[in-house]
Amino acid sequence: LKLCLASPSGRTQGLPAYRDRAPHLGRAAPPKMPAGSSLRLAAVLSQCICAAAVFRVQFDVVTTKGPGSFVIKVDESWSPAGAARFKELVEAKFYDDTRFFRVIPSFMVQFGISGNPKVSADWRSKPIKDDPVKMSNKPGYVTFAKTGAPDSRTTQLFINYVDNSRLDGMGFAPFGEVEGKGMDVVKQIYDCGETPNQGKIQTEGNSYLDKDPKFGSKLSKIVSAKILPDSEHHQFL
Repeated sequence: LKLCLASPSGRTQGLPAYRDRAPHLGRAAPPKMPAGSSLRLAAVLSQCICAAAVFRVQFDVVTTKGPGSFVIKVDESWSPAGAARFKELVEAKFYDDTRFFRVIPSFMVQFGISGNPKVSADWRSKPIKDDPVKMSNKPGYVTFAKTGAPDSRTTQLFINYVDNSRLDGMGFAPFGEVEGKGMDVVKQIYDCGETPNQGKIQTEGNSYLDKDPKFGSKLSKIVSAKILPDSEHHQFL
């Protein structure tokens, strides 16, 4: 898969109605809420919804500088389908023990092919629908890679090293961003250029990457990725 990321060249069923649960109320009008209560309630609900729309994922990696970590903050409102697929992949441990296989310092770093060919094949058969592009591909923003065909996003991601706003018009919709000083770690990822063959990664997995004499032992890798509880993300800021 050569991705289209060119280098810089009435009643609800099952829910009883309110009267069914409290028939003694008959048709009496509901009690009035104190002045301003509805506005306060709306504000609280809005805050809850906003809080639920953000989650963070910690990537533990090994780069040219050794072990390190960075956190991706995901805002589900930016790209709902993309955020949902990313969460699904992290929970399935898809990114664990995978490699950064396309690295262009003046452009972006790409990853997201499983080290197990059977796992890759399974997820490739489940593309997701495109999302409208709401955010720009700015440095540190994270986006699903895709082909030129519509609805072709599956598992591969890229982190923008520079301002790649030219990709916005091509349908590349960011769903999150690397937080705090995390880009310092991302920029330490081994620069393998575009040498690794994506087709061979798909069919042979890590066995191809690890044994190749040109880059095998040099490639930076993801050890694990996990969703952070709210109380843990502050240490990476």
